[in-house]
Amino acid sequence: MSKKGARELVGMICSVCKSQNYVTERNKVNMDTKGKGKLQIKKWCKHCKKVQLHKETTKLK
Repeated sequence: MSKKGARELVGMICSVCKSQNYVTERNKVNMDTKGKGKLQIKKWCKHCKKVQLHKETTKLK
């Protein structure tokens, strides 16, 4: 059985070094899709070797 619902895969890129480190899901219904409601999380960047702000992108590498 497949998943039902309004979820989509998004990539998370580091705001400092611009490398894609994470892939996660987000709910399209609850998040604003006009560009202002992009997901931003502080996560560990393996290239910078510290915690950095990661922003959502739709392009998956």
